[in-house]
Amino acid sequence: MSVRIAPSVLSADFAALGDDVRMVAAAGADWIHVDVMDGRFVPNISIGLPVVTALARVSPLPLDVHLMIVEPEKYVDAFVEAGAASVSVHVEATDHLHRLVHRIRQLGARPGVAINPATPLDAVAEIAPDLDIVILMSVNPGFGGQTFIERSYDRLSRLRDLLDRQGSPAVITVDGGVDPGRAEAVVTAGGDVLVAGAAIFAAADPAAAIAALRDAGDRGWEARRAR
Repeated sequence: MSVRIAPSVLSADFAALGDDVRMVAAAGADWIHVDVMDGRFVPNISIGLPVVTALARVSPLPLDVHLMIVEPEKYVDAFVEAGAASVSVHVEATDHLHRLVHRIRQLGARPGVAINPATPLDAVAEIAPDLDIVILMSVNPGFGGQTFIERSYDRLSRLRDLLDRQGSPAVITVDGGVDPGRAEAVVTAGGDVLVAGAAIFAAADPAAAIAALRDAGDRGWEARRAR
C-alpha cells in the first residue's frame, strides 16, 4: 500500500472543472474529492448533484464525495446514483449513523464517516469495523485554503490506534491544510489518503505539486512501516 492523493475540486477552476479533473488524473492523482456543502451544516455552499453527475461523465478517477450537509440520509441514494464511488457523512450530522453507513454499502459505494476537529474520536468507535474510510478533518470544515490544525497529528495517531484495535479496514483520509511540507508527518502519524485543494490547484505546476505530495507521503509511509 502507498499513500493516495485526492485533489479537492473545491479549489479547482469551476469554469474549467472537467479540464482540471482530467489534468490531475493525468498527473497521477488517485481519487477526486468532492466537497458538498449546504450552508447549514457548514457556513458555505458549494456544489450539488448536477455537478457530481457531470464529473462522473468526465472523470477517469473515482469520485470521493464528502457530504457536509444536514440530514445526509435524504441524499445518499441520489449521490451514489449520480456516480459517487464513495460517500462519507459526518458523525455530527445524523442520528442514525449505523443505518446510513450500511445503506451506502448496500447501494454499491464505499461508506465513510468524517469527524470534525472538536469531536471526540470515540464517536467513530462503534461503527469503525463497518467503514472503508474515515475522514479526519484537520481544519474546521466549510472553506478551502485554511491552515492545518497542529493537534491533528496527535488525533491521527490516536485514530489509527482506535481503528487497529477495532479491526477496521478503513483508510484515514486527512482533509484540510495538507501540503507537501506536511504530507510526510501526516502519513507517519497515520494518514493514508491526502486531500489537497489549494496545494494542488493554486500551484504554479499542479503536476509537480502532486508529485511532491506523493514523494513526501511515501517517505511518511516508509517511516510508519519502520516503527
